[in-house]
Amino acid sequence: MKYIVTFYAHFGAIRFKKLCEQMNIKAKIMPVPRDLSSSCGTCVLCEGELIDEQQIHQDEVEQIVELKENKYHLIYRAENS
Repeated sequence: MKYIVTFYAHFGAIRFKKLCEQMNIKAKIMPVPRDLSSSCGTCVLCEGELIDEQQIHQDEVEQIVELKENKYHLIYRAENS
């Protein structure tokens, strides 16, 4: 599975990528695709398992989408987005 996680600030993306690496999840920082809105313009593309919600700094995450068949499927969106 592939997931794109968007953030309110670049720092959140960096911290999330480090968390992925600690959990042996392949992840890379990249610009947010035009079809997705983002406050900071930076996202993390993850491949494999999605990190448990308890470990995500939810105050930094704007949204999480699954990339499936070249379409985005919303998994999580912050309440204030």
